[in-house]
Amino acid sequence: MIYVTSDLHGYPLEKFKAMLESVNFSQDDFLYILGDVIDRGKDGINLLRWIMLQPNVELLLGNHEAMMLASDFVFEEITKKSIGDLTGTKLGIYSNWVANGGQPTLDALRTLRPKQIEYILDFLRECPLYEILTVNGKDFILTHSGLGNFSYNKKLSEYTETDLLWSRPSLTARYFDDITTVFGHTPTLYYGNEYKGKAVKTETWIDIDVGAATGLPPMLLRLDDMKEFYFE
Repeated sequence: MIYVTSDLHGYPLEKFKAMLESVNFSQDDFLYILGDVIDRGKDGINLLRWIMLQPNVELLLGNHEAMMLASDFVFEEITKKSIGDLTGTKLGIYSNWVANGGQPTLDALRTLRPKQIEYILDFLRECPLYEILTVNGKDFILTHSGLGNFSYNKKLSEYTETDLLWSRPSLTARYFDDITTVFGHTPTLYYGNEYKGKAVKTETWIDIDVGAATGLPPMLLRLDDMKEFYFE
């Protein structure tokens, strides 16, 4: 079985593992996580280190991982002094990350050895921006935020990082008619109170960011039969 989730944002690792156990997730299954496992919540680095050890779990890059990578200059020596000495462009990059919930991630990284941090950064640098797959004869595009600046004639390789990490499609946005695009990034509550804690589905795309950043449990979508799993 192929499962997809997104935007865990530091959701407690043990609760996440319990979610997987509740659907009998096994080594014969595969899970795609569509970015943003870090920031806002406290368990992002624990989640990330767990993901790195799983042969049947793949992380796609999210905008929060991208912000962390853009701030890699602070990881040479993560101290209050080193951060306090930042100026100019570097200060702006770092401040943007922290303003978007990066402090819990930074605090967790302070507890690790430099080699452990570099291993995490190397892993994130290799994370793809999108995946294309076919499940039970149905085609899917997986990415973090949808397809910004969409065009039917545009190859996926032509989309920029901004297009794939920061876009927020409107409910009327339409992607490929014969491929279902699955993404997160935009909490579904953004589309209206009726979507709180639930996926948003249109004819061409599905948003599965159900609000873990605000304390709600993430969801799982099983692509084999399109079944949605929600948790308390």
